[in-house]
Amino acid sequence: MSIKPTTDILIAGGGIAGLAAWRALEQHGVRSTVIERRMQAVDGGLAINLPGNAIAALARLGLGGGIGRIGHPVRRREYRAEDDRLLAAIDEDAFWGEAMRPRAVRRADLMALLGGGMPSDRGRFGSAVTAITQDAEAVHVQLATGETLSSRLLIGADGVHSTVRESIMGASESQSALIASASWRFMAPNPGIDGWTFWTGRRGMILLLPVDDATVYGWVTVSEADTAADDHEHLRRTFARFPERARKALDWVLSHPEHLYHSPLEEVQESRWHEGRVTLIGDAAHATAPVWAQGAALAMEDSFALAALVAGVDDPASIGDRFRQQRMQRVAHVKAMTDRLSKAAGLPYAVRRLIMPFIVPRSYKATYGPLRDSQ
Repeated sequence: MSIKPTTDILIAGGGIAGLAAWRALEQHGVRSTVIERRMQAVDGGLAINLPGNAIAALARLGLGGGIGRIGHPVRRREYRAEDDRLLAAIDEDAFWGEAMRPRAVRRADLMALLGGGMPSDRGRFGSAVTAITQDAEAVHVQLATGETLSSRLLIGADGVHSTVRESIMGASESQSALIASASWRFMAPNPGIDGWTFWTGRRGMILLLPVDDATVYGWVTVSEADTAADDHEHLRRTFARFPERARKALDWVLSHPEHLYHSPLEEVQESRWHEGRVTLIGDAAHATAPVWAQGAALAMEDSFALAALVAGVDDPASIGDRFRQQRMQRVAHVKAMTDRLSKAAGLPYAVRRLIMPFIVPRSYKATYGPLRDSQ
C-alpha cells in the first residue's frame, strides 16, 4: 500500500454536492481533489428542478449567468386531479422574482456547469473509496487501487448510500420516504406541457416538467409499495384514467423502457454529520423526499457554508460541529415541511381533492418563504 500525502481537501463524491464543494473551495483559494467511483453519473440523462434558493446558490458559486443560459425557466406550478381539474396554481415568477426564477435543467448539464474549469488533476474519477481512517494529524482515504490519500479534511458528498458515512459512523440504513417507496423517473417528448404540472390520483401521482420546448422530465409514483420495478403494465393501468397529456408521456416511456429509471425515495436522518476530520454534506447528511426539490439546493448551500469555514478555521477537527450548527435549522425546516406535505399526499384521494386548493398555496409559502433568505 502506497501513501500519498497531500495538502488538498479531499471530497468523496463527484455529483452535484461534490462538484459544488470543489467550486466553493476554489473561490476561497483552497485546493481540493474530488474522488468519484464512477467515470460518469449514471443518471446524467435525467433532469432536476431548481427552485429559487438553488438559483441563488448557483449565483453565489459564480454560476448565475451559466444557469440562466442552460436552464429552462419554470414560471408556474399547477396541481391537478386525475380528471385534470385544477386544484391549485402558483405564480413562481411573482414569488421568487426574476433574479431567483426557478429553472429546470438536465443533471449532466448542471454537473458540467459546476465542474467547468476543473484541472484534470483535481478529479479522480473511476476511483472507489474502500476505507477511511484518521489520526491526530490527518484523515487517510484508501482507494480500490491500493493507493491511500491523506489530507487535513475529508468532505463526504457521496449521497444517500454514503460510503463515507458508513465508514465513520458505522452501518446506518436510509429509510423510505413517507410520500412513497415505489417511484420512477424518465425523460420523454413534451406532450404539450408549458410549466411544472403535477397530477394526483387514486393510486398514483405524476409530475411533468419541461426542460426545453421538446422534452419533459417526468416523475411517477404509485401507492402500492410492493410494485415491481419492471411491472410496466401495472404503471399503465394505474394511470389509465389520467389526462391525455400525462398518459402520452408515460406511454412513450413505457414503449422505450431504457429511458425509465426505477428510483425508490429514500431519506437520511443522521444525528451527526461529522466525526473528527470528516464532515458530510448534501444527501449523505440529510436526504429528504423531493417534495420541495431541495436536494441540490441544500447541497450547494452546504458547499459554500463549509468552504467559508474551511478557509477561516485553523483546526479542521472543529469544522464539523460549527458547520452543523450553522446549517441545521434550515435543513430541519425543509424536513418538517417535506413530512407535512408527504402526510397530506397519503390521505384518501377524495380528501386530497378537497383540501389541496387550501393547503398547497399555504404550504408553498410556508416552505419557500424562509428559503428566500440567503445562507
